[in-house]
Amino acid sequence: MTARPPVPPFTRETAIEKVRQAEDGWNSRDPEKVSLAYTEDSRWRNRADFVTGRDEIVEFLRRKWTRELDYRLIKELWAFDGNRIAVRFAYESHDDSGNWFRSYGNENWEFDENGLMAVRHACINDLPIKESDRKYHWPLGRRPDDHPGLSDLGF
Repeated sequence: MTARPPVPPFTRETAIEKVRQAEDGWNSRDPEKVSLAYTEDSRWRNRADFVTGRDEIVEFLRRKWTRELDYRLIKELWAFDGNRIAVRFAYESHDDSGNWFRSYGNENWEFDENGLMAVRHACINDLPIKESDRKYHWPLGRRPDDHPGLSDLGF
């Protein structure tokens, strides 16, 4: 198994790095690439969905990014200890009818010794927004380093 640094136990700096890596991966909207950050048998709870293993992760993400168009995400470290990290996040996307949403949530992550995520629990709430209320305007892909984070935006 290939290590995916940083690996636990996390420091504040390595936890922040791990969170940014996750944000960057999800902003790629590439299900296969994203799935490689998780163990082969990773277990998720995402809203009311329960997902197990990389194949199910890939299928889940394909469905997600087919529905959630122009998806842009910001994650922020909330807490960490040993091999666990808690994050808060917000993302913006729209449906195929052009209705925009900002989705807010919290995630709890647990990593194996190789730095792969073995467990992910996500709680998410969706807020309809007007297109004019969007805050995330960078080109699709990685959030620019100089773009405000969640705390900077008051989220």
